[in-house]
Amino acid sequence: MSNFRTLDDIGDVAGKVVLVRVDLNLPMNGGSVTDNTRVRASEPTILELADAGAKVLLLAHFGRPKGARNSTMSLSMVVDAVQDVLGREVMFVPEVAGDIVAQAIGIMRNGDVSILENTRFWPGEEKNDPEFARAIAANADFYVNDAFSAAHRAHATTEGLTKYLPSFAGRSMQKELEALDKALGNPEKPVAAVVGGAKVSSKLDVLRHLVGQVDHLIIGGGMANTFLAARGVDVGKSLCEHDLTGTAEAIMEAADAAGCTVHLPYDVVVSREFAANPASLRTCNVHEVAADEMILDVGPMAVEALGDVLKTCRTLVWNGPMGAFETEPFDAATVALARTAAALSKEGSLVSVAGGGDTVAALNHAGVAQDFTYISTAGGAFLEWMEGKELPGVAALSL
Repeated sequence: MSNFRTLDDIGDVAGKVVLVRVDLNLPMNGGSVTDNTRVRASEPTILELADAGAKVLLLAHFGRPKGARNSTMSLSMVVDAVQDVLGREVMFVPEVAGDIVAQAIGIMRNGDVSILENTRFWPGEEKNDPEFARAIAANADFYVNDAFSAAHRAHATTEGLTKYLPSFAGRSMQKELEALDKALGNPEKPVAAVVGGAKVSSKLDVLRHLVGQVDHLIIGGGMANTFLAARGVDVGKSLCEHDLTGTAEAIMEAADAAGCTVHLPYDVVVSREFAANPASLRTCNVHEVAADEMILDVGPMAVEALGDVLKTCRTLVWNGPMGAFETEPFDAATVALARTAAALSKEGSLVSVAGGGDTVAALNHAGVAQDFTYISTAGGAFLEWMEGKELPGVAALSL
């Protein structure tokens, strides 16, 4: 990671105050954290700094309090979950700047960890107010960003602080950026991308960017129906954005011009009702979909052919399921293709990078998440990266 300073470059932090931007926007139920994945992602960074003798102050947002204090969105509620992951006591500080933070630092010992209050309780956070960032920075010696998931926002604690403190990428951020560089920045070719999901409209910029970056673009999910319709296929009652067929056609033309092969299903799983294992379930050629049927998954012959495509590739980027994977048996294509990608990754012939909430859920459902090269839990930031956009939180760390 020659373009970024990492913890390898931070030097001696013993007795120093290090602000670490993390993602503590955790799912809750009844006041308890239900998934600590995001805490575990930053655990290596936090413990490395603490074990080196730093006083570690964690910065994070929680929910959308719109610049005002809200007791239901206080980060005090996640302290127990963070303590459980770190295996050590964590102090909560009900401010992010000023004398109260300074007093807390005064009673912290080297190696202690504290969580500051929800940064979005102050309007200056989302406005990226320089005075707000400067006030937070005044109590610290270094800034470390370990929250790639928030890197697409130019906020005070994701971008503004870099102007006032020596700034570094944490281990989770470093790992993410290195994985993304291998996937699209400087990938080993041939490169394939799997893009699925319900609607083309939500991923237009992703598709437009990818056709110029990859050798194979595999389109699944409901969005494939719009591309099939653009090719003159009658998709029956399937989810389809008919008003975007012209856009789909333009994307396919751009792909042809760039030498990118677009893969659409030629056999599909259909049903007259969207329900688990419906009586009307059948597999057919895309040209045989009846007017009262819905396409709900990619068919087995197409999946086998797509698996063969992946076997010719060295790099894979995946975002979105191939079908309505939450309902059996419409998970079959996603599971089968994911298992092929995982097997290729495990044997070392494919670098596979996946991201997005539905994607992570689908790969966990297939039981192969641990075998992919890298899985990003970031949602918006991962999508914007796939769109080729510069992420403010990442750009701010560049040398």
